[in-house]
Amino acid sequence: MNIQPLDERVLVEPLDVEEKVGAIIIPDTAKEKPSMGKVVAVGTDEELQKVIKVGDKVIFGKYAGEEIKIEGKRHLIISRSDILAKIA
Repeated sequence: MNIQPLDERVLVEPLDVEEKVGAIIIPDTAKEKPSMGKVVAVGTDEELQKVIKVGDKVIFGKYAGEEIKIEGKRHLIISRSDILAKIA
């Protein structure tokens, strides 16, 4: 499935980090949402396309975006204003 975000939105695949404390694995439901992800698609805004590229890693707000599933994987559609930083 090919999804193209519109305007100043970015499609991000969250980077999950498995947490393990000793022999106990913390379930996903007990974890906070990840706040870092890899950009999968960039919206149609030309200024945004100059700053954010596909493949960039970004840091976004804790409760940012709308969650969707694409081919069984969790993704977020995030507004430009919710992107806090780009990881170099």
